[in-house]
Amino acid sequence: MSTIDNTNNANLFSGMQSKTGNTAAVSDQDLGSWYEAMAEAWGGALDDQAGRITELSDAVAGGQDNPSTMTLLTAESMRMQFLANNASTSTNSVGQALESLARKQ
Repeated sequence: MSTIDNTNNANLFSGMQSKTGNTAAVSDQDLGSWYEAMAEAWGGALDDQAGRITELSDAVAGGQDNPSTMTLLTAESMRMQFLANNASTSTNSVGQALESLARKQ
């Protein structure tokens, strides 16, 4: 049976977090598991996307309700839906795989 190296996973997910805009440093002590790190990376990506949507919504509410801003808001909202669906699917799939693996041990 192979073991999971949390150091490599910390580096992987800290890279994901920096790509999504979350610049918080990640150490082995901060990570309960690589699964937790994956969930935090998805959360950072979703937070960043929610920020974009909020900015565009504020612009529309502030009177910039022109077609280009509305189109950007629609596109960013669709991107949020895509990210949320993928975050849910990936965390559920990995969670179910871990649960299945735990039963076999």
